[in-house]
Amino acid sequence: MPWLINKDASIALTKDQVERILKRYDKNGDEKLSKQELKVTFKEMGLRFCGWKVGRAFHHADMDRDGYINKEEMSELVKYASKWGIKTY
Repeated sequence: MPWLINKDASIALTKDQVERILKRYDKNGDEKLSKQELKVTFKEMGLRFCGWKVGRAFHHADMDRDGYINKEEMSELVKYASKWGIKTY
């Protein structure tokens, strides 16, 4: 069953596919996403206004306020991103 889908995409993404996408953009391999890494990820997923959305996403998902989205915070990021046309199932 699809877990995440971009409203403009023709193919639904599974949870595993999303995790691989996020790992792909973790350029330094620290298992966290920086604001720049997340901005690139959002652009690749077809989202618009990525800079603004990254700022809002970090405000909602970066619970420890360290400037990174770690594995524990990823579910909050996905939940918040679903408000922009990426739908969770």
